Amino acid sequence: MKTRVSTFTLLFFLGTAPAGLLAQSPGAPTKIGLVGIQEAILSTAEGKKSMADLQKKYQPRQQEIQNEQRDIQAISDQLQKQAATLSDDEQRRLNRELEDKQKVYKRATEDYQADTSADRDEMLNRIGQKMLKVIQDYASKNGYTLVLGRDQVPIYFAATEVELTDQIVKLYDAAYPAEAPTSGGPAAPATRSNTPSTSRPAAPKPKP
Repeated sequence: MKTRVSTFTLLFFLGTAPAGLLAQSPGAPTKIGLVGIQEAILSTAEGKKSMADLQKKYQPRQQEIQNEQRDIQAISDQLQKQAATLSDDEQRRLNRELEDKQKVYKRATEDYQADTSADRDEMLNRIGQKMLKVIQDYASKNGYTLVLGRDQVPIYFAATEVELTDQIVKLYDAAYPAEAPTSGGPAAPATRSNTPSTSRPAAPKPKP
């Protein structure tokens, strides 16, 4: 799935909501925390369930694309392996069929990626808006001067005690409990440098 990420919106809100974060008096020691927004969203029970639901929703379309890809590969193999024995008419027919299937595959793949990206971005924004409130409440109660989104800010060094992602996930799950996925298992949390995505079909072998 394409990795257009709506955390830009989340970071904008983080950057324009200082009232809840800048709670210390002048001259107080600076206390800074880091939160991996994408990682936190996908690590919540609601995030895992939402990703599993999206994967289940789009699995049939993904399977159709994979089937189309196999058909394209089969025709390509036939044209390559039987080039010396196929008649000119048969080669032209297979080439036309291959071109038609490649067009269908390309259109289906683009639609699939656009739809899954839109649904994923909606999910990130929906959970992210609620997570922002959790972050602001946590920061205010624990005396943080500033909380940064680790996804977009380059961090070259940070002490382990400034990392707040795990605490925020626990607080979010307590505030917004969600049932675990009933099938297919939970989606694995994103790594600290990746964005959520579903499986993407490989590109078909080019026409000979």
